[in-house]
Formats: sequence, structure tokens, C-alpha cells
Amino acid sequence: MQDSYSSTDIVNAIAQASALLSSRKEEINRLNVFPVPDGDTGTNMSLTLESVVAGLKALPAEAGRADVRKAIVSGALMGARGNSGVITSQILRGLCEGSEDCERFDAGSIAASFKRAVEVAFQAVRKPVEGTILTVLYDTAQVASACAADGLNTNEALDAVVSEAYASVQRTPDFLPVLKENNVVDAGGFGLAILLDGFSAAIQGRSESVGEGLLVGADAPRVEIEQIDDWEGSDYRYCNEFLVDSDDLDPEQALDFLQTMGDCELCVGAAPKFKVHVHSNHPDQVLKYFLDRGQVSEVFIHNMDLQSQDRARMLADEGEIKAQAPQPEPDRPIGFVAVAPGDGNAAILKSLGVDVVVSGGQTMNPSTKDLYEATEKVPSECVVILPNNSNIVMAANSACELSKKQCAVVPTTSVPQAFAAMFAVDAQASLEQNVEAMAEAASEVKTGEVTVAIKNSKDAHKNKIRKGDVIGIADGSIEAVGKTVEDVVMKLLEAMDARDADTLTLLAGRDYGDEQLSELAQRIEGEFPDLEVDPQRGGQPLYPVVFSVE
Repeated sequence: MQDSYSSTDIVNAIAQASALLSSRKEEINRLNVFPVPDGDTGTNMSLTLESVVAGLKALPAEAGRADVRKAIVSGALMGARGNSGVITSQILRGLCEGSEDCERFDAGSIAASFKRAVEVAFQAVRKPVEGTILTVLYDTAQVASACAADGLNTNEALDAVVSEAYASVQRTPDFLPVLKENNVVDAGGFGLAILLDGFSAAIQGRSESVGEGLLVGADAPRVEIEQIDDWEGSDYRYCNEFLVDSDDLDPEQALDFLQTMGDCELCVGAAPKFKVHVHSNHPDQVLKYFLDRGQVSEVFIHNMDLQSQDRARMLADEGEIKAQAPQPEPDRPIGFVAVAPGDGNAAILKSLGVDVVVSGGQTMNPSTKDLYEATEKVPSECVVILPNNSNIVMAANSACELSKKQCAVVPTTSVPQAFAAMFAVDAQASLEQNVEAMAEAASEVKTGEVTVAIKNSKDAHKNKIRKGDVIGIADGSIEAVGKTVEDVVMKLLEAMDARDADTLTLLAGRDYGDEQLSELAQRIEGEFPDLEVDPQRGGQPLYPVVFSVE
């Protein structure tokens, strides 16, 4: 098993861990003993990680480790929501700071990262409470340190940290009576365990995380997840959170002030960017204090009393709503996800039975997270992904490995191949049988693509191509060069032996007009009288014409 990981491996693992956390956020939310006051823990933690992933995606390909760490810290701080989100941002900050002087990702750097994470996270909370996310963090840090001292390899250390995180979560009711009374574990600690579990599984290339259900490897009785509906209010009405830009703000003095305003006070970050969170009855006074010391942005003020009343009404009506609601139709045995550029292509795919179309293609490859989330939206336990581009096949495979559903990839490399694959679907056949039939149907489709060269080059036969020339690509090989789209289409059809084919599907690009499409179809029919031509609007960018011959 691999025991050395690059920055790219770590970034990809963070993205997959974020996806796992998002997929289980409602499970975490149901653990909140106070389900409304600070927003829901799972939602807040997942939003924080999604902001981190967005920041990492924006990095250039050549970004170094320092840039990656900076993006994680900044993304977490900017995206943090609620108490749990802010504390999560500080844990991530500490993990990054602890790894700054480490040359490689191993048991030693894991221990150093967790040690610093404990320091930063505990500094952020004025009154740390046992039995919370901080306890889980502290316990995992202790195990990480022991792994480094014992000379364990990277994967062994990661597995040990994850196991301890889940075990620590199970112990949280022993510290907080309110958890034991309500038969739940700490929501924030559980979210952290899931996050660590997702990261460890992804970076080690496992398709499944360690945590099946709530807890793994503990001797104590299992703590069940259940909804707690008995919140009777808080001492303070408003949840306030916002960003402060200031070169002069003293965080300690700010915390002293916030303590006079309410509870759950946090002021984290470093000049010039801080994140503030507090429960208070006087948001006007809270804002004035920070406005006098800098610039305030991203202000969120939630009335927790009203939120609680809304939640109570919702729960009271839930039984009646369920009774009145029509019974949903059974899920289809197999659902489909496809990647496609252009509204027209998406509409055609949906008309053929694709459930979710992810926007993307040659110049905008969707991430593993994008494809994973698409599979989660499909109302079927079995899902087939059609990547429709060779550059997306690996991400599709990764999404399948991450998904808890039965998931498979038909490695289509073009949208026309996906059309043929969907025609081969048999609702009565198994997932494996459908994948085989769809792959065979896709393989019989020849795809032609016409675009404009962006630099000087050579075609498949070593002929020169100049920047601005129109080029025709047959299944990845440049087989035609010319000055107009129409001439290149005709050359490409000859190169692809279209005279031996039966049907031709033409997909017009976003900037290729209806009149041009009609004239092109007529020209093809005139020169290839035995070919049945079906012109459609695909709407794809950069490629005026994409077509298939079968």
C-alpha cells in the first residue's frame, strides 16, 4: 500500500472528504440537542469544507504546498458558519500550520499537525467543554503522537487516528449529561470523525470509509441517533456572525467585549481578517464595536426564537403531512448520470432517460465531487455514469468508488456515444448486463468534432496546421483541415467512411446558427444520399459541429 502522498493527493482527498461530510450532514444535524440556535452542525461544517474545496479548485496547477495551505486556511475562515463551522476552520488552520516545516506527509507530520490543531482550536474557545469536538480532537492528537513515537507508517497512523476519533465520539456522553439524557453523541465530534474518516479512505484509495453506521471498534454500547425536539429556548435571541477586516483589532479585547454581550463567543483569525461569532440580544451593539475598529462584511443575524418556533410547527405538522402526501412511485432499478456541454445536449440526454446531467466537457471537466453529488440525486440504488470525455473517466471512476450506491461507469468519450448507450438500456436487465450492452453500443459510434486550432500544429498525417485553421477530429485524431466548418465536415465524413454508415446525428454548437445547420444538413444529404441525417441543436461551446456516424 502506498505510504507517500503528494500535495495533489491531499487536495483530492480533502475534496472527497468534503463530499462525504456533505452527504451525511443530515445524520449529523439530527444529533443536535439544540437543533436550531446556531444553525445545524452538519450543515455548518459541510459549508465550511465546501468553501475550502472551492478555494482549492481555484488554485493554479503549479500551486505549491504553501499555496495549498493558505487556500485551506482562507477558505475555511471565509466559509465558516456557526460555532461548529468556526471551530472546524480553526482545526484546519492548526493542521496546516503544524505541517509547515514537514518535508513529507507521514506519521510524524500527522502528529505535528494534530498537536498544533489542538493548540489553535483550544485558543479559539474561551471556555472549552469536555465531551465536544475539542475532546475528540485532543484524543486523536494523543493517538497521532503515539503512532509517530511507535514508528508506524502513514496509513497505519491514519487508520489509528480515525478509529480513535470514532471511539472518542462514543465517549462524549460520559462528559456531557445532556448528551446522555438524550441518548446522543456530540454532533461536532461526530462530524470531525466523519471528515477524518473520509480523508483517510480517499487518500488510501479505499472505496469505503471505516465508519459503517455511527461508531467502530468500541466496547461500550452503541449510541443511537435520534431527533431531539425538546429545546426550550436560549438565554439570547440572536445568533450573530460576520467577517471583520482590521489591522488593529485585538482578539483578546474583542473576546472580553463579546463575553459581556452574550455567550458562544468566538473571535478567530489573524490581521487583517477575523471571523466573529456570538449569541446576543443586542446585535446592534456587537456590530458597532467592530465597525469602530474595522470593516464588517458577510453579516448573518439569525433570530433563534423564530427559528425554533418554525421548527416546532414543522415537527407538529410532519405526521399530518406524511399522511396526506401521495405515496411516491417506486424508484427505478437503475438511474443515469451524464456529463454534457450545452443545453441542447442536456435536453436530448434527459429525453433518453438520463436523470442528472452535469455541465462539463472538454474545457470544463467536472470534479469527482460534482459527479458524486450527481449520483446522490438520482432516485435509484444503482447508477450508471456516462463521462462523455476521456479526461472525465477517472473522476467518474472515483465518484463510483466514493458512492454508497451500486455505481458503474460506461467509459463514453463523446455525447453521441452516450446517445447510443442510452438506446441500449434494458429496464429488465441487471446493472452489469446494462453496462455491458451500453458499452458495446457506444463502441460502435464514430464521433467527429469540428473546431478551430488555437496554435500551430500538425494533423495525424504530419500536415501543417496553422493557428485559426478549422480542424476536424475523428475519435481523437485530427483527420481534416480547412478554412470553413462546412468543408471540414465533408472531409471528415469521407475520412470516417460515412458512405458505409446508415445514420448521421449533427449537433450544432452554441454559435452555429439554425440556417447554417440547415444548409449543412442539405449539403450532406446531397453528397451522401444513403445517409439519414438528423440535425439537432447541441449548444456546446467552442465546437461549431459535433456529429456521429453509425
